[in-house]
Amino acid sequence: MSSINLFADYSSLSILALAFLAFTAGFIDSVVGGGGLIQIPALLINLPNSPLSVLFGTNKIASLSGTSVAAYQYAKRIKYNFKVLLSIAFFSFIASNLGAKSLSLFNANLLKPFILVLLILIAIYTFIKKDLGSIQTKTLPVRKQIIFGSLIGIVVGFYDGFFGPGTGSFLILGFVVVLGFDFVTASAYSKMINCVTNISALLVFIRQGNYLLELAVLMAICNIMGSIVGSRIALKKGNDFVRTIFFIVVTIMIARYSYDVFIKN
Repeated sequence: MSSINLFADYSSLSILALAFLAFTAGFIDSVVGGGGLIQIPALLINLPNSPLSVLFGTNKIASLSGTSVAAYQYAKRIKYNFKVLLSIAFFSFIASNLGAKSLSLFNANLLKPFILVLLILIAIYTFIKKDLGSIQTKTLPVRKQIIFGSLIGIVVGFYDGFFGPGTGSFLILGFVVVLGFDFVTASAYSKMINCVTNISALLVFIRQGNYLLELAVLMAICNIMGSIVGSRIALKKGNDFVRTIFFIVVTIMIARYSYDVFIKN
């Protein structure tokens, strides 16, 4: 089958837009998360007649590809505590799977006002705390890191399976504020956990047949390219760069959810 026939159901403009935005999402997501904030609206706009679950499944395939590459880039430079990482991953996997299964039972739009308020509080807190994530602020005992990290994994993991946009950003903030990590370390941990939540949710979507394979592969390639560029820059520039991008992404998320809550509805 030729590449022309493969994408015959989509306009050239839609394909180019999805490819470019997948690259952008991969770049942003590798630094501070929030790639879904770009990819999901891109899919919604370019494929308005596709079921929401199909678009979420397509997004997960592309996101997992880029996140996996970013996780590998971070793993070469950041030393993990694998007891903490594996504990968070275990509970995140279960929670994300349950979230994906719950997608068809609830209206995800009901979450948007709550998420908007949460994002505003996050933005204010990040702006006031000028040194937030610049250095590791506390050293919790491993037992507390496992307990608190697992709770973060349960909450954010369920959210990722159920809805998704901003998962990486929520993980990073949780790891910085609750566990005391610096931004680069928090980004490294969040990429690993985000891989797990993506895999967990994706198992549900694939089993249900909710994905568009040709678009998912195209977007995955572009997402990987963006992820490689973003993670390398983040590791080179350090915490101040990641903190700045984090604040920008949270601000964009506030604007996006404000539109959904106050104008679109």
